[in-house]
Amino acid sequence: KFWELDTDHDLLIDPDDLARHNDHAISRKMVERIFSGAVTRGKKVQKEGKISYADFVWFLISEEDKKTPTSIEYWFRCMDLDGDGVLSMYELEYFYEEQCRRLDNMAIEALPFQDCLCQMLDLVQPEHEGKITLHDLKKCKLANVFFDTFFNIEKYLDQEQREQVSLLRETESDGPELSAWEKYAAEEYDILVAEEAAGDPWNDGYEPELSPVDPKLRPQLDTRPFLEASSALGTVDLYEYEGDDGPQLL
Repeated sequence: KFWELDTDHDLLIDPDDLARHNDHAISRKMVERIFSGAVTRGKKVQKEGKISYADFVWFLISEEDKKTPTSIEYWFRCMDLDGDGVLSMYELEYFYEEQCRRLDNMAIEALPFQDCLCQMLDLVQPEHEGKITLHDLKKCKLANVFFDTFFNIEKYLDQEQREQVSLLRETESDGPELSAWEKYAAEEYDILVAEEAAGDPWNDGYEPELSPVDPKLRPQLDTRPFLEASSALGTVDLYEYEGDDGPQLL
């Protein structure tokens, strides 16, 4: 992923590079926040406005699995514009405005902010009315839905297509479940395998036998010493005749 975005291959990514991640799924405002130093501390970010491979890894892990405590902290810092430890209604509206514009460009009617706000407050259920803290989001089982609503257009639309009941059923299931990051890694692996198979000219679907040796000959060949001195080709006799029954294997 890093190599695909790093078009000049200088091992650094600028805002324009990162904005192309996952077909421009992440809003421009959020990309700017990532490069603001809210979640990165490298000198390159401050001086040149670029992030390193290590910073990108943290971004990718946080982006693909927004349910872990570390990922929740990552995105909370990005959305907390004034750094007061609370997500205010102004900050939520700041990010949601761009989502609405992008939905409008796609000819999709966006939910009014007040309606969206009511849904998110019901989802998170903050301890203090009108204020969402890091602690509130860590308690919420659907923190990923909250974050995607405000800055990831692709995952927001994906969540909209699924009913809230099915989401709750997934979080309350008793059986073992793959994390979002594990699902992402599995999907990327399948894509990689498919690409390699499509690009292999020798892979025609035919599986030859592991050995060309006839199975009837293998027991006799196995009994020969591994380093036996080779005989002249004309003196090798693989067959022994017994009467008129035809050739029989030794």
